[in-house]
Amino acid sequence: MEELNLEEVKQEFLEIYYDNIERDGAEELLNYLEKTDFFVAPASSKFHSNFEGGLCQHSINVYKRLLVLIKQEYGDNWQEKISPESVAIMGLLHDICKTNFYSVEMRNVKVDGEWVQRPYYKVDDTLPYGHGEKSVYMISGFMRLTREEAMAINWHMGAFDERAKNNSSILKNVFSRYPIAFLLHLADYMASYLDEKTIEN
Repeated sequence: MEELNLEEVKQEFLEIYYDNIERDGAEELLNYLEKTDFFVAPASSKFHSNFEGGLCQHSINVYKRLLVLIKQEYGDNWQEKISPESVAIMGLLHDICKTNFYSVEMRNVKVDGEWVQRPYYKVDDTLPYGHGEKSVYMISGFMRLTREEAMAINWHMGAFDERAKNNSSILKNVFSRYPIAFLLHLADYMASYLDEKTIEN
């Protein structure tokens, strides 16, 4: 697989961010992300976009998928339902819980009959606060989310969220009250499985 151009991916993220997000605290949140590994971190350790820069690329992919789904659902007047700022916040920031989440370690792998050392990502959560709820918590430290944005980000994992596995009615309640939460969940999985690759470790 061709390596990501990390600078190009970062610039695309910043362009979407600056073009759409003007809320109080947005600049401070971006300054915080610059000090973390957000722009170089993987999106996962062994699944989708499990390579350097994968998290930033995944965030862009989810934003684009979400925008398409919203336009399909609500038509030309979609901005009467949800603002471009909200779409950018949910798409770009739903997974900031994965900043400072992985560490790089080495392991032996057999390649063409020879043992070689290869790097791999290991989960090393420096802020063990959950997943979707952790992203809400982190964003809220810098800027205020609408209830709809918070619900969507909090539940973007859908049925894969550990909290939903023990309460089958909770997602029905969330998705029926906040349809945008369902659309963000769809966008996340469409990006993960249709747009992104996995590197075998």
